[in-house]
Amino acid sequence: MDYEAILEDIKPTDEEKHHIEDVSSRVMNFLQNACDERDVDAKVTLVGSVSKNTALKGKSDIDIFIAFPLDTEKNELKEIGLELAHDCCSEFDTTPEHHFASHPYVTTDIEGCEVDIVPCYAINDGSQLKSAVDRTILHTRYVKQNLSESQQDEVLLLKRFMAMTGTYGSEFKVGGFAGYLCELLIIHYGDFESTLKAAINWKYHEVIDLEGFGTSDKFKEPLIVIDPTDKNRNVGAALRLDKMAEFIQSARNYIFSDNKNDYFYPLERELKRDEILNEFKSRSSDVIAFRFDIPDIPLDTLHPQLRKTCEALENKLNAEEFNVFKADYWSDEIINCVILLEMASSTLNSVRINRGPKVFITRGCENFVAKYGRENCFIQDDFLVHMEERQFNNAKDFISHIFTKENIGLIKVGKNLKNNLIDTFEFIDLKDIDIEFLDDFIHPGQYIVRK
Repeated sequence: MDYEAILEDIKPTDEEKHHIEDVSSRVMNFLQNACDERDVDAKVTLVGSVSKNTALKGKSDIDIFIAFPLDTEKNELKEIGLELAHDCCSEFDTTPEHHFASHPYVTTDIEGCEVDIVPCYAINDGSQLKSAVDRTILHTRYVKQNLSESQQDEVLLLKRFMAMTGTYGSEFKVGGFAGYLCELLIIHYGDFESTLKAAINWKYHEVIDLEGFGTSDKFKEPLIVIDPTDKNRNVGAALRLDKMAEFIQSARNYIFSDNKNDYFYPLERELKRDEILNEFKSRSSDVIAFRFDIPDIPLDTLHPQLRKTCEALENKLNAEEFNVFKADYWSDEIINCVILLEMASSTLNSVRINRGPKVFITRGCENFVAKYGRENCFIQDDFLVHMEERQFNNAKDFISHIFTKENIGLIKVGKNLKNNLIDTFEFIDLKDIDIEFLDDFIHPGQYIVRK
């Protein structure tokens, strides 16, 4: 297939490239001069997709690392690194935003470019690692040495394909493929189409070991890609199983598709709330939705806690014999979170079976009979059981019971969400929920295939 037209659409324009190069050059010169003037022994380096020429159009974030010698005290690295970043923001008249990886770093907007200024240690190999971000310079160096100029376009095609099928992005919200992982896949398989053709035959615990380190047995993740700069790290560790599976099926769909071009562009969909609400009605499911306020915490902290809470509630409802068909969450990442539960059954009969020990366990059975009364106990399979009245036979009542100060401990909620759930939890109607989320919820496979 000829990808020239697609590349024309997804590659940064010359104007965008020149602007990025100009801004990054001026920022780096300022920071390096500031280091030299303060007699700070540090080297300013451009890293990330911009430096490797693998950034998609409109995604040219500038990542600048300030690399300190290994013998620098960690507190000194943090302090000086932040001071330099703040001075840079003052120089370019921008506002610094603090983020946290292994240690604090600054993000700011300079002339329309998102710029990360990150202090790190200057290491030569993974064995010298002192903080997680230290590898980034090694990653950049490895890719620039091993990715050919023509393969840069292959990376762009892979990133764009993944972005349009919902599998790109290693942040916790997505759980997909990181940019560095995409680059290693292209280095390994050679080009975009070869990567997809290989992926359709991936197995669980698929191993890619570019440098032949032979350390894959250390890892248990679905996709194991040994970091060529650190034999003790799996680049695929953050990739969720569902996102790996979605990519595999997306690749299969693409290979056998007559409309390959469509996979590189956003879905065309006309969202009409009434039609989506009618689809929910046509499924004859009981739908339960509630909202609560989210705390002011970093997104990489927020999303794992939201996912944990949603999954914990789903598991608890199923354990209580309510049948959850599907559950998911949505957040505007500012104020609101919504959890949506589509129930196969949300009301139950008024009694339940309380299972005791197996009949062969004499002492356990006698204790069970003593507690519930011999006349109330009977046998189910080889278990001694008794029938008891349910405390809740309606799922909404049970959910309301959980999200109270006294009962929140019944499920494992994200630690930063606990108070907000107790204080702001309220049921809402489907009509009050983000329409794109509702469409994604009811049409979960729409991103991985094009008609």
